[in-house]
Amino acid sequence: MKPIAPGGGAATPSRSRRRPDLTLPLPQRDPSLAVPLPLPPLSAPSHPSNSAINSAINAAINTTTSITSETPRLSDLERLRRVGSGTGGTVWMVRHRSTNRIYALKVIYGNHEDSIRRQIYREIEILRTADNPFVVRCHGLYDHAGEIQVLLEYMDGGSLDGRRITSEPFLADVARQVLAGLAYLHRQRIVHRDIKPSNLLIDARRRVKIADFGVSRILAQTMDPCNSSVGTIAYMSPERINTDLNHGIYDGYAGDIWSFGLSMLEFYLGRFPFGDNVGKQGDWASLMCAICYADPPEAPPTASREFRSFIACCLCKDPARRLTAAQLLQHPFITMAQVPSSLPPPPPPPSSSVPAAASSFP
Repeated sequence: MKPIAPGGGAATPSRSRRRPDLTLPLPQRDPSLAVPLPLPPLSAPSHPSNSAINSAINAAINTTTSITSETPRLSDLERLRRVGSGTGGTVWMVRHRSTNRIYALKVIYGNHEDSIRRQIYREIEILRTADNPFVVRCHGLYDHAGEIQVLLEYMDGGSLDGRRITSEPFLADVARQVLAGLAYLHRQRIVHRDIKPSNLLIDARRRVKIADFGVSRILAQTMDPCNSSVGTIAYMSPERINTDLNHGIYDGYAGDIWSFGLSMLEFYLGRFPFGDNVGKQGDWASLMCAICYADPPEAPPTASREFRSFIACCLCKDPARRLTAAQLLQHPFITMAQVPSSLPPPPPPPSSSVPAAASSFP
């Protein structure tokens, strides 16, 4: 008696409906490259209340030992002026009343889902443990009236977004400071994942610091995925966009170097390196194709040999051949550069930029 197929007809034994030998290869990722989450999961029910999350956040703030100074109370902070805003929130310049110290207060809008709030809270805790002169300091975290507020180091020069730096000695000094911050983060096994000009901040003393790793990336994924994805993709490495380019292996450290090199070249050119027709706000599909399949951008012939070599070391299509942050600090473009004392400071930020820490919002 022939077996009956689900449709009522006789099944054909010689035609198998399944091929057990066919498999879909999945990208192999190194779990050690993920941004570490040093805090254990909250000991709360699977759907904790806001009060439970708030209590956990406050407890973590009070028990963090990496910052010696006590986190100021939110009520002791006076908002002086708004220095930037976007769909995700607002950055305020604030003053601590008792010490007159100036901070940047980043107010994140919205009542986020509990899972998102926990993720933001954990990644802000990573920010709080970062202790390096080339990484923006996070001083505290508040959860007030449904808004997450982050107290950050204030950078009075604003972000480097939209700046053109034609002086190679000055650009080398900027690159040196960013690389020092990246080398520190990578030693801590922290991958930034969102290096771009708007996340590189400068102050009046020409000190450059890295900002916004972690939190902005989470917000970009949850609040404005269409618009924010273009800005993020613009600085992504080819193998991160298309995992087939590197056999499914993504090295987050090498990805940071690509983003860094693209940012340095943008400063030198005064425009996005992939061209005017494939810009950061253009057709994102064309932009991804250009990043993945076009030749990597190069420094122009008018640049020094050292700078052209430096950019080539950062924007190598093969991630295994990109130099690390520590290796790039030994490149002649960095070691041979001497910033003259008479070098003028960078121009003031344009009105559209945000002169404060963690300036970009999705």
